[in-house]
Amino acid sequence: MEVSNDIISDVKPCQGQVASTVMTVPMYHKSVLHSRMLLSQLAELRDDSRLCDVALVVKRPFQGTRINAHRLVLTACSNYFRAMFTSEMAESRLHALVSFCYSGEIKITDQNVQILLPAACLLHLNEVQEVCCEFLKKQLDPSNCLGIRAFADTHACRELLRSADKYTLNNFQDVVGTEEFHLLPVNQLLLEHVRLPLCHPKFLVSTVSEDALVKADAACRDLVDEAKNYLLLPLERPNMQGPRTRPRKPIKFGEVLYAVGGWCSGDAIASVERLDPGKAIPVWQCVAPMSKRRCGVGVAVVDNLLYAVGGHDGQTYLNSIERFDPATNQWSCDVAPTSTCRTSVGVAVLDGFLYAVGGQDGINCLDVVERYDARRNEWTCVAPMGTRRLGVSVSVLNGCIYAVGGSDGQSPLNTVERLDPRVGKWEMVRPMSTRRKHLGSAVFDGHLYAVGGRDDSCELSSAEKYNPVTNEWMTVVAMNNRRSGVGLAVVNEKLYAVGGFDGRTYLKTAEVFDLEANQWKHHGCMNYRFVFLLLRPFFSSCLDGITIFWYS
Repeated sequence: MEVSNDIISDVKPCQGQVASTVMTVPMYHKSVLHSRMLLSQLAELRDDSRLCDVALVVKRPFQGTRINAHRLVLTACSNYFRAMFTSEMAESRLHALVSFCYSGEIKITDQNVQILLPAACLLHLNEVQEVCCEFLKKQLDPSNCLGIRAFADTHACRELLRSADKYTLNNFQDVVGTEEFHLLPVNQLLLEHVRLPLCHPKFLVSTVSEDALVKADAACRDLVDEAKNYLLLPLERPNMQGPRTRPRKPIKFGEVLYAVGGWCSGDAIASVERLDPGKAIPVWQCVAPMSKRRCGVGVAVVDNLLYAVGGHDGQTYLNSIERFDPATNQWSCDVAPTSTCRTSVGVAVLDGFLYAVGGQDGINCLDVVERYDARRNEWTCVAPMGTRRLGVSVSVLNGCIYAVGGSDGQSPLNTVERLDPRVGKWEMVRPMSTRRKHLGSAVFDGHLYAVGGRDDSCELSSAEKYNPVTNEWMTVVAMNNRRSGVGLAVVNEKLYAVGGFDGRTYLKTAEVFDLEANQWKHHGCMNYRFVFLLLRPFFSSCLDGITIFWYS
C-alpha cells in the first residue's frame, strides 16, 4: 500500500508530545512467554487439524487411528522424524525395500546403493544395510575410498568405515593424487597437526624429511624446517611457542549411565536410555533400542562395548546376547548365546572376561556360572556357586567376583559368596544383616555396597556395605525411596541408585549418595518407569526388569 505525501504532511504531533534531541538507548526485549504461546498455538492448530502436513496412521485390528501433525514440530523434537522427513524416501527405493521384506531378494547396483543404504538404516533393515556395505567394500578404489569413508561415517556403518580407512592407508600414495583427496577440508589433513618439534631428531631427519610426499610439497617442507629450528636452537624456543610445540593434554572421557530394557506398563521393553551426569543439566536421553524386549537382563561392558545378557521378553526366557557400540549407536546380535536361558541373572567383568551368574530358566533357580571370551566369541562353564540364586547382584572387588543375596527360589537370601578365578571355587563370606533379592550392588570407596531389594515381606530402602579387610557388614543411611530391582552404579566417583519398585509404583527417579554428607539426594528422572534395572561402569545391577551401567 502506498501512502500519500500529503497525508504524511498532515500528521501533527500528539497533544503534550515532547520533542527531544537527546539520544535514547534502544531497548531490547526477549519474551519469556513466546515459546510457550507458540507451542500452545501449534497444539491448537493440530487439535483442529489445521495446516497439518503429515498424518501418522496407527493400524489396529479392524480399525485405524489417524494422528495429524506438523512435520516441522516432529522434526524439531525427534531425530527419527528428522531423518524420515529430511531424507528423500523415493518411491523406487521404498518399493525395493518393501519387496525385500516379502521376497528376501534385492538388487544392489552402483546406481542405487547410495539410495538404499540410508533408507535401510532409517528403517532398521539391518540385513540390507550389511549387504550394501559389503557391496561398497568391493567397490573401494583410490578414486572413491575417501568418499565411501565419509558416506560410512555419516550412516554409522562401522565395518565399512574401518575397511575404507584400511584401504586408504594401504594405498595412500595413490589416494593423494585423486580429486577426493584434494577436496578434503584442512582439518582432516594430518601433518599440520603433528607435533614435529617434539619428535626425536633422528626420526625427523631420517624418516619425515626423506618422505617423498614431504619433499614434494612446500608447505610440508616448511613444517619440517620449523621443527628443525626448534630442535637446533634451544635458547630461542621461548620465542617459537605454538600449537605444535605444546604437548597434548590427556583427554579424560566422562562416564555415563545406560538404562537397558526392563519392565514398564505391564510388559518387558527394549528401550535404552543414557544419562551423562557430567552435564550442567543431566537429562536421560533415548538411544537405539535392543532388537528384543528384555527384563531381568544382565549388563556389563567389555572393551567399551555393552553386552545385554539373557532376560525375559514377556513370554520366553532368553539365552541370546546383544552387543551395543556407543560410537555407532547400534546393537549387534552376533554374540554366542549362553548354554542356559536365564533371567534375573547377575553379570560382571573380570580380567576381560564376562561372567553370567545364577538367575532362573523358568523351571529352576540356577547356580550355573558361565564365562565369555569376546576374542573367541565363546562361553565356557566355570565353578558353580554353592547356592542357587535368582535376583542376585554381582560385583567385582579386589580381583574376586561377589554374588550378593538373591533368592533360592523359596525365600530371599542374606548370604554372600565370592569367586577367586585363580583358585577356581566359591567361598562364603560374612552374610548381610538383611535378606535381599533384586537388590543393587556396587563397589564404592573400597567397600561393597548392597542397596534396596526386597526381603520376606516388603521392598527395602535400607543399605549396607561390606569391608573386605574386616569381613564385616556395616549399616549405611537408607535411600529416600524403597527400591526393589534397583540399578546401582558408581559414575564419576558418585554412587547412583536408579529406578525400581516401591511396593506400589514402578519408579523412574534416581538418587545419588553423598559420602561426605552421608545422605541420598534426588537426581532427576528417566523417561520410562523401570524395574529390574542394572547399573554398571558400563555397569550392571538388577531393577525389576531394567539394566543400567556406566560407560567411559
